[in-house]
Amino acid sequence: MTKISILGAGSWGTALSILLCNNGHKVTVWSVLPDEVEMLKQYRQHKDKLPGAIVPPEVVFTTDLKTCLDQAAVVVFVVPSQTIRETARRIKPFVQKSTIAVICSKGLEENTGLRLSEVVQQELGDVRVVALIGPSHAEEVAAGLPTTVVAASTDQQAAETVQDIFMSSRFRVYTSSDIIGAELGAALKNIIALCAGISDGLGYGDNCKAALMTRGLTEIARLGKAMGANTDTFSGLTGMGDLVVTCTSSHSRNWRAGYLIGQGMPLEKALTQVKMVVEGVTAAKAAYSLSSKTGVNMPIVEQACKILFEGKSPAAAVGDLMARSKKNESEDAGW
Repeated sequence: MTKISILGAGSWGTALSILLCNNGHKVTVWSVLPDEVEMLKQYRQHKDKLPGAIVPPEVVFTTDLKTCLDQAAVVVFVVPSQTIRETARRIKPFVQKSTIAVICSKGLEENTGLRLSEVVQQELGDVRVVALIGPSHAEEVAAGLPTTVVAASTDQQAAETVQDIFMSSRFRVYTSSDIIGAELGAALKNIIALCAGISDGLGYGDNCKAALMTRGLTEIARLGKAMGANTDTFSGLTGMGDLVVTCTSSHSRNWRAGYLIGQGMPLEKALTQVKMVVEGVTAAKAAYSLSSKTGVNMPIVEQACKILFEGKSPAAAVGDLMARSKKNESEDAGW
């Protein structure tokens, strides 16, 4: 039995608490919101974000970080990406060097463009960091539906430890040494999912969405290569796998926000209606900044930013993408 602390009691934190408790671990979940903690204690389910998924009675919920982190061997981050740094800073006094930090949040820090594992390491120092990501909607994990993810880390032993802790007959975990590619794929696919939702909201059909997904993955891999990732990673679970599920599933908050925007709803109203954090919005701004710094061409990301932050018409953005100068599909033309 491993003592595990989960930071964040939303849909994903709740789903992981069920998984890890059923795997035989001692689980404590922290939330900054007292009302959320009381709801989970009273009803043993997150009635707002994951209704119907019953949390085992052994799982402890608390608003006290010291209580949550006491003797924890593994700390799981499932807070929104833009609160990762502050959360890591707050828990530092209670974290031991032997602790493994598992990043299950997906995104980039908006102001710096840093990957979330980089943010955690900046704040916590020498702790071992693993990114646990892949095509994994909380609703399906909580229901025990078959799911596969990747534990990515430069530390093989830490990745394999996380693999052992999380893996079950319904939750398969692979390992990878390419944490750069895994985190970039998981963060940037949210931007493409927003665009896929916009396309569906506009009524542009399957051809357009397939093009956005395919060319979007090309942009993600292009940036990943420039930042030191293994391009093969983007053909795997944290690249193509995560992209497909987020662009096509009714569970996807990024797709839902995009769909509302495509139907003409302003960004802020769409975000309010979705009622959950839409990571693709902040990721778009960070990715566009990274593309400028690295000189990587990312036209879909650029047009997404113009829609989200400059009020550009989605139809006009699609028109500009379609009207770009002629190109070969591959950077290596072959002739």
